Amino acid sequence: MAAAAWREVLHMMSDDVVLGIVLPLVVYWLYAGMYHMMMMMMPPALEPFRLHSVQEEEQRNLVSLPQVVKGVLLQQAIQALIALLLFFTGMVGEHKKQPSLAVQAAQVLVAMVVMDTWQYFIHRLMHVNKFLYKHIHSQHHRLVVPYAFGALYNHPAEGFLLDTIGGAVSFLVSGMTPRTATFFFSLATMKTVDDHCGLWLPGNPFQRIFSNNTAYHDIHHQLHGNKPFFSKSFFTG
Repeated sequence: MAAAAWREVLHMMSDDVVLGIVLPLVVYWLYAGMYHMMMMMMPPALEPFRLHSVQEEEQRNLVSLPQVVKGVLLQQAIQALIALLLFFTGMVGEHKKQPSLAVQAAQVLVAMVVMDTWQYFIHRLMHVNKFLYKHIHSQHHRLVVPYAFGALYNHPAEGFLLDTIGGAVSFLVSGMTPRTATFFFSLATMKTVDDHCGLWLPGNPFQRIFSNNTAYHDIHHQLHGNKPFFSKSFFTG
């Protein structure tokens, strides 16, 4: 019965909507998995590009990899449910005509600014408010030495407020189609994984283009009691 109901839901949705929900999730695990394999089988020539040693990761982190994976899967399930909700309330606008590339580029830029603004102030609040930090945001900082799989390891309340709602707001304000949103959220997913990857690689476009990058975010995780860097996704501020 449940399988039949799920097939009916998929039949009602366009390919763009399905892709927009599924692809960012797949991108997360593939991109994070690539970094994980690099860390596990690091050739000696790349060892100098590690921000932290394997020993530091094992000794300083306060949460295990299985716990991290479980937390990320929970957040992604919530994100997928919110995306379905937007579809069924008619807010996705799946029948919009795909605009020109110039318009899509402008929409992506607007979405980047909106998402960054939203996440900056929510992230700042999570640090400034001692109750919110202790009971919610501190979960993310259990990864004192960040790694790729932990990019979306958050308390469920933080994941919902910061990433899920922030993503929905950026989508609605920018006016993107589901197809454009698929590109944007896949890009944002790769960016947040890269920010937590623990490697400073020469030629990495995310690290060269954005000042809010792996090294920047690593500093944020390393400071104890004073975490002044509140920028989250693309820009610094």
